[in-house]
Amino acid sequence: MTSNFRALEASESEGKFDLSIVEKKVDDLPEGDLLVKVSYSSLNYKDAMSATGMPGVTRNYPHIPGIDAVGAVVNSEVSDFKEGDDVIVTGYDLGMNTSGGFGEYIRVPATWAIHLPKGLSEKQSMSLGTAGLTAGLSVHALDSFRKWAGFKETKSIVTGSTGGVGSVSVMLLSKLGSEVTAVTGKDDQADFLSSLGASNILSREELSETARKPIGKSLWDIGVDVVSGEALSLLLTSLSPGGAVACSGLVGGPSFESSIFPFILRGNALIGIDSVEIPLKTKEHIWEHFAGDWALDGLEAITKEVSLDNLETEITSILNGNQVGRVLVKI
Repeated sequence: MTSNFRALEASESEGKFDLSIVEKKVDDLPEGDLLVKVSYSSLNYKDAMSATGMPGVTRNYPHIPGIDAVGAVVNSEVSDFKEGDDVIVTGYDLGMNTSGGFGEYIRVPATWAIHLPKGLSEKQSMSLGTAGLTAGLSVHALDSFRKWAGFKETKSIVTGSTGGVGSVSVMLLSKLGSEVTAVTGKDDQADFLSSLGASNILSREELSETARKPIGKSLWDIGVDVVSGEALSLLLTSLSPGGAVACSGLVGGPSFESSIFPFILRGNALIGIDSVEIPLKTKEHIWEHFAGDWALDGLEAITKEVSLDNLETEITSILNGNQVGRVLVKI
């Protein structure tokens, strides 16, 4: 095994952050049970935050971002994994303060890794990545709250629908039989959203005109929200009795306004989704779904594959709000 590897590293000098392809030593990686040769990673908003020094993600630089990784175990200190096993690592501290998936090797605790499920390829797993995992957790939580058999005959709404979490959520809800309304600020992406399975498409302005505060008509049964702010406030006013919104993002800001009415008059719920520190068994459950009954046939069509050398351009794009679908990073 080579002792050196390539990585995209973020560095800081006098408050200015730069990205560059560098050569690192395997011996410099942190302690851990598993040394993994990374095949693919994916680009998430948190990666862009880490890569550019935005507060709240990474404390110390230089640093290798990448909160997602899939690859083969090169060395294992535990019996649950052996050399050659394909594993997925997402969340926990990977890519935050632990060297992440934008390098050819990672070393992590075994408690961060799961075996790649049969029926799911390395490429498919990172085409989903943390964004897909979050979408899956959202849909699973909504189903668990309602305790209904499936999503047929439900009306659902997804905000931030052209992004990673949003696009996978639209695809998955549509696959499961729900009539999906996609909300977007990108007026030129109607065809893209229709191709994902969206039955209806609303602009942000149309959502504001359709929903009423403090409580309005029952328009949707369930929602997946990655925006928060005003969008989440409006979704909560427009749910049918027994409905719920699963929230996982804050693109529209960390705060939102709501009255008590949706909760005490309609029994609605707001469900928070965390894809970082959840138990490994829960992650395994969602990945197994994506390998089986949740398999998304159109995933490749919404995924753009890039190399480490082209990744900085995509980081700029996602920070500017221009990412559509998923970005797969070939390591």
